[in-house]
Amino acid sequence: MDMRAILMGLAFAAMWSSAFTSARIIVAAAPPLTALALRFLISGLIAVMIALIMRQSWRLTAAQWRATIVFGICQNALYLGLNFVAMQTIEASLAAIIASTMPLLVALAGWLFLGEKLVGQAALGLVAGVLGVVIIMGARFGGGLDLFGVTLCVLGVLALTVATLSLRGATSGGNFMMVVGLQMLIGSAVLWVPALALETPAITWSPRLIAAFAYTTLVPGLAATFVWVLLVNRIGTVRASTFHFLNPFLGVAIAAALLGEKLRLLDLVGVAVIAGGILLVQLAKLPAASAPVPREN
Repeated sequence: MDMRAILMGLAFAAMWSSAFTSARIIVAAAPPLTALALRFLISGLIAVMIALIMRQSWRLTAAQWRATIVFGICQNALYLGLNFVAMQTIEASLAAIIASTMPLLVALAGWLFLGEKLVGQAALGLVAGVLGVVIIMGARFGGGLDLFGVTLCVLGVLALTVATLSLRGATSGGNFMMVVGLQMLIGSAVLWVPALALETPAITWSPRLIAAFAYTTLVPGLAATFVWVLLVNRIGTVRASTFHFLNPFLGVAIAAALLGEKLRLLDLVGVAVIAGGILLVQLAKLPAASAPVPREN
């Protein structure tokens, strides 16, 4: 893995992890579902325009349409919708930690439902991930942890797992940026239903809110997608996925730095154990060193 790929991976992990902090700022001042629906509407339209400039088509294959609809509903509407609502009552760092277990859940689902082999190293990684979550939750249960918010985050990461598995066939026919844009528009359309039915559009406007909304729309929403595509193009999906092990660390660190959330010792221990588990699972999937690695020309 060359230095350019490492820098791209670090940038992607930082952008993905920072989304929880910006979301926490947004939901403190605006209705969560309305804000998220508007974010996806804007991001989706920008992505579709970029796709058209790239001469991509909205005429997707049947497999792409199925994956796009499932991903749009499961990730954009369910996962992020549940997380935005949850972060009204729980810290951004905790939401980031729960979401960071997604690679572990994908590996577990692949073993349980798709017949994928789970070698010893990957199995050890799953056990470590579970242990890390137990450490963190055990430390926080005595501190007024909101169980409803935690439950929403858990349901959200399960929906993200389904979305990730569905994405495997989403780009096989090309038109990746168009797929991304359509996923966002689908998520927006689904979210507007509960947003209009359940929320009152009361917004406390401030430069902080505007900056957080613009950031979450353009950086985690669009820039991270571009970087991820380039990274996968350069080193392949499996190697690129190893950067997910940084997400628990970065999610907690960014929330502490920008929101002043407390860094508990057991949180740090649990985060380290989860990150180690994710790394073990991803390394277990790496092809042999002699296997060719895709690179950009």
